[in-house]
Amino acid sequence: MFELIAVITGYILKATWLMLPAYIANPTAVVFGGGTPIDFGKNWKDGRRIFGDGKTFRGLIGGTICGIIIGLIQMQAPPQFSLGAFTLSAVVALSFGALLGDLVKSFFKRRLGLARGAKFPLVDQLDFVAGAWILVYIVDPKWFIDNFSFWIIITVIIFTPILHRLTNMLGFYIKLKKEPW
Repeated sequence: MFELIAVITGYILKATWLMLPAYIANPTAVVFGGGTPIDFGKNWKDGRRIFGDGKTFRGLIGGTICGIIIGLIQMQAPPQFSLGAFTLSAVVALSFGALLGDLVKSFFKRRLGLARGAKFPLVDQLDFVAGAWILVYIVDPKWFIDNFSFWIIITVIIFTPILHRLTNMLGFYIKLKKEPW
């Protein structure tokens, strides 16, 4: 039983380490958000906003920079404290890709007529993971394949919604978010 717990804990730690640039970029975009919306307030051909007021240049840039800073710190970690080595291209792709995934999700939420902040179960929790993985796979496929084993991928898919819920509840509690989901 203890061996199983140790294995699961190891996967969670490694998955968290590998996803940390994306895990940091996503919530810090909220912290730095505000200002000019990425869609400049424009509507799509369906008459609905392209992304909405919640997707701003400040959030995109601030969140990406925070994710990159964390990744650069991780790149300096001594091997005995590291759970995987990073490349600069992987760090940038994880950070920016996370926010691109969130942006794509917002586009589709608007097409479905869902208001800003409306629940979109599982998609809300995994959009940034998909964006980060797709972009890092495009930019640095070797790094992705070398680091994201089947079990690490499964761990991220299971662990991220839990972590996402906890961080959103914290954001709601400290009044950075209007909804706790």
